[in-house]
Amino acid sequence: MELETSIKVEDKKTFINWFLGNYQLKKRESVWILNYLMNHDEVLAHVHFVLEARFCPRAMIISTHCSKDIAFRFYKKHIVTTDADKSFHDLRLHNNEPIYIQLNFKNAKRSLEYMKVLEDNPFIPDDYFLSSKDKEHVDEWLNYSIYHFKKQEILNQINNALDNRDEVLFKKYTEKLSKLEKTYKNKYNK
Repeated sequence: MELETSIKVEDKKTFINWFLGNYQLKKRESVWILNYLMNHDEVLAHVHFVLEARFCPRAMIISTHCSKDIAFRFYKKHIVTTDADKSFHDLRLHNNEPIYIQLNFKNAKRSLEYMKVLEDNPFIPDDYFLSSKDKEHVDEWLNYSIYHFKKQEILNQINNALDNRDEVLFKKYTEKLSKLEKTYKNKYNK
């Protein structure tokens, strides 16, 4: 699954040139890799700059001195290495395969230059950016929505029983409503 991209090779070259001119990388091999990419359009066409590259099947994470992140990491399927030389050889040998690159540098998420070449990462799990508090709120909302739907359904049945002057159904549904409300209040302290 290669990411379709609207980022032009020329724009990627411009970005890499800007990046190398403004940041010092923790590993000198990272400079070689980026220079190689800048000088090989056919390889650069398969490069995708993304966030959270570790989720990608073939990825590189490159960090600058101003970043607290690891200097270099290469992912290929389930293999992870910090050996930039092996990564460079893989890049050259498999130059038609997509490669996803994450760059760690100070204020990266505020860099207009980086944002211009940054693409969505199709391999990030759907719930990756949800915190446990977010998940808790979603669960609460979902439970309330279900409770509210069931309550509305029972109220409609009570109204129908009243309209039809059916005392038996009226009692049945009011008891059902009472149980539903008690269950919800006990379970969610509402």
